[in-house]
Amino acid sequence: MSDLFESQDAQEYEALLQFLYMAPVGLVQLSADGTILMLNPLSAQLLMPLSNDGELTNLFDALASVAPDLRLMCTAFPAPCGQICDATRLYLHADGSASGPQVLSLSMLKLDADRLMAVLSDITVQDRRERQLRKTDAWLNAIMTNIADYALVSLDKRGCIESWNESIGRVTGHAPAIKGQPYAIFYPSGGTTEEQQLDRLREADGNGWTLDEGLRLRADGSQFWGSSMISPLPGRTEEGAQSVSLGDEEPAYCMIIRDISDKRDASENLRKAAYCDHLTGLANRRAFFEAADLELLRRKSAARPVSLIILDADHFKAINDQYGHPAGDVVLCQLAATMRQVCRQVDVLARIGGEEFAVILPSVAEADAVAVAQRLLAQVQLTPATYEQHAIAYTISIGVAVMDDSLNGFDGLMKRADQAMYTAKRRGRNQVVCWTAELADFPTR
Repeated sequence: MSDLFESQDAQEYEALLQFLYMAPVGLVQLSADGTILMLNPLSAQLLMPLSNDGELTNLFDALASVAPDLRLMCTAFPAPCGQICDATRLYLHADGSASGPQVLSLSMLKLDADRLMAVLSDITVQDRRERQLRKTDAWLNAIMTNIADYALVSLDKRGCIESWNESIGRVTGHAPAIKGQPYAIFYPSGGTTEEQQLDRLREADGNGWTLDEGLRLRADGSQFWGSSMISPLPGRTEEGAQSVSLGDEEPAYCMIIRDISDKRDASENLRKAAYCDHLTGLANRRAFFEAADLELLRRKSAARPVSLIILDADHFKAINDQYGHPAGDVVLCQLAATMRQVCRQVDVLARIGGEEFAVILPSVAEADAVAVAQRLLAQVQLTPATYEQHAIAYTISIGVAVMDDSLNGFDGLMKRADQAMYTAKRRGRNQVVCWTAELADFPTR
């Protein structure tokens, strides 16, 4: 009888192994400290790009660069068993093409006090489709919801206001003298650039519309949360030009500005949950890579520089060891605040790893990007973090790289900025290094 039970156990174990290896998702069983006990081939395939040394021994370590809070999340989970996270999206570096980053979905289960289970799947294609659907939903919402008040603005082919009407005065307070001004007049100072204004016109030409949500400016200087949709007027050719000849001041676009201040809280909460790093409030990896995709598309349609800054807090482990992890969190928040102070509103500021941050600088060439990096370096030295009456001085190492035609995608730009940043580390930290061809063969870790 004992032999029979042992035979049944062996068969069940064999069936479990067969399931693990044939499952259409990546499955990883791990101990409470992240040590990998068992994984199927698909999970190894998905995780291997995150391994620096070609080995997969600890899941928390493997995912540290894309999910820096995973270890803490699992450790702090209070229940004896249950679901720790469900379908959390992990944005890896792009695959070398211009199509954007690889996206993994991660769900974590606590089986008992000593064991965890991770479920991984590649949702790159699904993520791209959902992004397009969100744009479509936003467009449908803009035209089909019950609009209480809106401003209807006609723009010429340069994006300047072609005429005034009562709806403009009602929503924004502007008088007829607004005619001939660029539509940036509806944005707070620093809220847009001339290049971005033209980008939105080109995107409207290519997609049929473009939608932008954020702070808007009234004539009296007060601000409101607004939604702006721009659509080309009928009669355009495929190239985006009018099929009939237009003078500079004749209407070429229709712009609708809605005051959605009453919906801001709900909209912002949803946006923060999906696109913000919960600790620093900066963009997370998802928002970072989506912004990168958009900037590369804009660069293709209008040749201009795109610069990337990657920075890392020096000796951060020593700060955690000396003052504790809460103090480390304060340092990261202080660094994020310094980045906001130095950079422009139109720049994309993101936390892309534990103590690693990045800044996308649209329409900024190398010399100006280095100048921004130098200001960041100096400001960090001037503003130490404060934790429980302790002033914690820290420094950063910064790498700068500029997009050029030799790169196929954003991943190549990130690699260059990484190489520059780790060169700054090797040269003694607390400095800025701009990528050059001599760094091409240097490791990034």
